[in-house]
Amino acid sequence: MRQSGSNCPSQINIKRPLKEALLPPEGAPAPRTVADFRGVMFMDSSGINVLIVAHRAAEDAEGWLRLAGVQESVQRVLALVGIDALIPCHSTVEEALTS
Repeated sequence: MRQSGSNCPSQINIKRPLKEALLPPEGAPAPRTVADFRGVMFMDSSGINVLIVAHRAAEDAEGWLRLAGVQESVQRVLALVGIDALIPCHSTVEEALTS
């Protein structure tokens, strides 16, 4: 899943498409998702909430969620709220897929 832009509602409302892309379908076997965040420059609490819900859903289904290419501004937000300790962040999609 590749995302770009901002998840700030005043910029673009991506909460619904982000949630739909990251949440595993009901009954899906062990979802393994890498979200490509190279184009995401800003994240607010709605984006954080989507990541937490998606992470929990993946873990509940015995899968995982990983982030790739997280920009420094977004990485600071993830670190501030502790998401970086919950969801692995990698430099590239390839690194996220092979770790």
